[in-house]
Amino acid sequence: MFSSLSERLGSVFDRLTKQGALSEDDVRAALREVRVALLEADVSLPVVRDFIKAVEKKATGAAVTKSITPGQQVVKIVHDELIAVLTGDSDPGRLKIDNPPAPILMVGLQGSGKTTTTAKLAKRLKDREGKKVLMASLDTNRPAAMEQLAILGAQIGVDTLPIVKGEDPVAIARRAKTQAALGGYDVYLLDTAGRLHIDAELIAQAAAVRDVANPRETLLVVDGLTGQDAVNVATEFDAKIGVTGVVLTRMDGDGRGGAALSMRAITGKPIRFVGLGEKMDAIEVFDPSRVAGRILGMGDIVALVERAQQTFEAEQAERMMRRFQKGQFNMNDLKMQLDQMLKMGGMESMMGMLPGMGKMASQAREAGLDDRMLKRQIALIQSMTKKERANPDLLQASRKKRIAAGAGLDVSDLNKLLKMHRQMADMMKKLGGKGGMLKQAMASMMGKGGMPDMKDPAALEAAAKQLQGKMPGLGGMGGFGGMGGMGGMKLPGGLSGFGKKK
Repeated sequence: MFSSLSERLGSVFDRLTKQGALSEDDVRAALREVRVALLEADVSLPVVRDFIKAVEKKATGAAVTKSITPGQQVVKIVHDELIAVLTGDSDPGRLKIDNPPAPILMVGLQGSGKTTTTAKLAKRLKDREGKKVLMASLDTNRPAAMEQLAILGAQIGVDTLPIVKGEDPVAIARRAKTQAALGGYDVYLLDTAGRLHIDAELIAQAAAVRDVANPRETLLVVDGLTGQDAVNVATEFDAKIGVTGVVLTRMDGDGRGGAALSMRAITGKPIRFVGLGEKMDAIEVFDPSRVAGRILGMGDIVALVERAQQTFEAEQAERMMRRFQKGQFNMNDLKMQLDQMLKMGGMESMMGMLPGMGKMASQAREAGLDDRMLKRQIALIQSMTKKERANPDLLQASRKKRIAAGAGLDVSDLNKLLKMHRQMADMMKKLGGKGGMLKQAMASMMGKGGMPDMKDPAALEAAAKQLQGKMPGLGGMGGFGGMGGMGGMKLPGGLSGFGKKK
């Protein structure tokens, strides 16, 4: 998310912070580059103009240029202004889903990912907030649209309204309303039909469903890859139907991100959620301060800890923590770490959330440090016997040849894996003996020792920052160990070019 914009802005601010003393001309020159970067990221021209004007006004005063760290002051001003643009005039707060059953109307164009987003949101409400959710497909136009939602519902364990052939969308909405009331549901989601473009029939149908359901929230689902056109779609839907929030999909593949930066400023509507992949849990609340941090390469340690908590199995993590405290770390432990990384979105996703690591993403890709590398490492471990996994010291020449051949890799790849394992095992021994530092950090990620409930974002952020302070490198921790202690290193020792064929 925002990868190209983040890289461009990162290079501008790196030069600023290294300069030491800054003149007003230096600041203006840097802001001209920021302006170009924003325009290339497909941010609306009026939004860019207002943003640069606001930043320049605050950044060219004597208080900044004469300060001890002028470059960092400018970065802070840009960061604060980004948050202001993304937040808008008022905080939208939580979804209005009190007083059940609460209807949520999902609208948007065909192909924006509306049905998948409906299922993702339903799963999030069920898992995170403990809501009993009903989904209903009102899409009578697209072939198999209703069946698609029913299949997704079965996958995520959420009820869907039974399909009755021949019903029109308004009749389905009425039936969903009745079923939600009789069935004791907290929330029901209405997935409306889409079109390839906004037309009178689409608007009339959505308005008729709106009048029947009287939704608490009307969420517009738009494809983030469409850039400024997403903003135009939001403006038109809001004018004709009334939108309370926006969900931007496919933001994991959007290197530009202009739609997100323009949406709030132009439409006045908050971005509620962003879709970051195909999996049913790949949806995040849009938090302006955390998104601004990602754009400026500051990472998002809160999201990283959230993801760790979601994928950690408590009993398994407890056993792992006890072993780590004793300085025990074998190949089974390493495989669990690598599996954990893949569950949490893979290496590139995690690097983007670690403060200061986003700048290394391209360097890591060039060195072959990606999800394919993790899978090769797992394949090597799976080629070992149980005894070999438990005691890697058994691995001599003949065994190494067998294991490498079984994984379809070279012995040199296995040697790199063994080197990484030794480095991590040494780290575990050191951390296990340092006054319980490892225990505190692990307890934080497992929801113990001060880690708050997932419904308390302020306390979660505080705990994440505390964890970051205790474990500045984050290498070798549960879910992070597959990076081979990457934090604080130029590149992981012994991993460059892992598994690459000459």
